[in-house]
Amino acid sequence: MTIPDTWEPLTDLDPILTIAQDLFTTMVDGEPGHLYPWMGEEPTLDDARYTWVDVSGPVVTRVMLMAGRETGEHLTRALLAMGEDESVNDADFADAVGELANVVGGNVKSLVTNPGTLTLPVVTHEAPDMAGGTKLIETYFGWKGAPLGVALWALA
Repeated sequence: MTIPDTWEPLTDLDPILTIAQDLFTTMVDGEPGHLYPWMGEEPTLDDARYTWVDVSGPVVTRVMLMAGRETGEHLTRALLAMGEDESVNDADFADAVGELANVVGGNVKSLVTNPGTLTLPVVTHEAPDMAGGTKLIETYFGWKGAPLGVALWALA
């Protein structure tokens, strides 16, 4: 993949941590302190789900969130003010986790060189084919004891 000289990738974890913690404080938990950096080895996600948005520009930057289905359901309930025992349908799940990816993507867009438009969120059961991309950042956070991943990719 050829990256233009005018493009500077975001490779620092600090803004991602700040973006994620601010997002969870305002949109999910209503108070700070519930989202924290994951310690230890890279976690395994149970029944993994992948959500992403792309930021166009000299290089397309993909902002991808990764979580297990159960964690995504907890996030959906928190975002949609649902009861803990309410069933989460696929449409609500896609709306909620898609909105999280959209907010993170919008914040990342403000940090990349020469950003263009932000795509609509995509929510899938399988990780996208990233064979032509370059991973810039991948990190995990803990929320309610479960892992949540954030990755940034530069796409060809």
